[in-house]
Amino acid sequence: MTETASITPALLVHNLTKIYKVKGSAPDKTALKGINLEVKPGSFFGLLGPNGAGKSTLINIIAGLVNKTSGEVSICGFDTVKDMRAARSAVGVVPQELNLDAFFTPREVMEFQAGLYGVPTSARRTDEILAAMGLSDKADVYARTLSGGMRRRLLVAKAMVHRPEVLILDEPTAGVDIELRQQLWSYVKKLNDEGTTIILTTHYLEEAEELCDTIAIINHGEVVACEPTESLLSKLDMKNVCLLLGHDITEVPENLKQFNATLTHGRRLNISYSPSKTEMAKILKAAADDGLNIIDLTTEEPDLEDAFLQMTSAG
Repeated sequence: MTETASITPALLVHNLTKIYKVKGSAPDKTALKGINLEVKPGSFFGLLGPNGAGKSTLINIIAGLVNKTSGEVSICGFDTVKDMRAARSAVGVVPQELNLDAFFTPREVMEFQAGLYGVPTSARRTDEILAAMGLSDKADVYARTLSGGMRRRLLVAKAMVHRPEVLILDEPTAGVDIELRQQLWSYVKKLNDEGTTIILTTHYLEEAEELCDTIAIINHGEVVACEPTESLLSKLDMKNVCLLLGHDITEVPENLKQFNATLTHGRRLNISYSPSKTEMAKILKAAADDGLNIIDLTTEEPDLEDAFLQMTSAG
């Protein structure tokens, strides 16, 4: 066995199923259908999917908040049922819901959470984490006075108090302004560089594309893709090209209609095509046959949003 193969995964999910019992004659709801996932230690792992895909159910099972129907989940080698205490100590979870005590200050929230995890007073990083989350000036005010974005950042801070090996962020930047979002990601990337495994769910696909080294996409309770981000994007047989003309035209020329070209601003022709089926040379020849004077050409590669839509549109 190689050294790489012997490394314990940060998160291992095997054949995980969750069925919610429904009262009355309605059929039971299967939220997860035999999910299999493996997250390597130190990874920045993206977990994406449309609303109702099963992401929150999966996270809640990992966090020990929801009981699984069948299958296995382990965190850093600790089974979430058989080794519950060790598994929960290895993970920090930032939920979507703003579940804070309105009459605790951020400092009290942090200190109380650290006490629950048995973090010695000398090892606590309350001020450091609050500063990283941009909450230093709010450390001693009641949580009920904080804005929604501040409360969400406090949830992130709360999840970090015990230095978890795995940090799960469930939509952490919802309602957070751009400047503080960048501050949050700067700190999270620092944690990741120091070895903390990050698992992120987000609807900001550009964030996932920029941050995550691996992406899993869940749809209808099943994993429809799970691979390195670059590999996922490379599988998209899609490309966009924009032809800038030296003169205005009123409609798409005849030879370019076969490529479903669209005209914008009188002199920009946009074409989406499949490189495996259509060569760029054919598009340029068609433009030449139409007598177009092309003064510039730009191409655009597909992004994660394209992959997401393509893989979740079926069914």
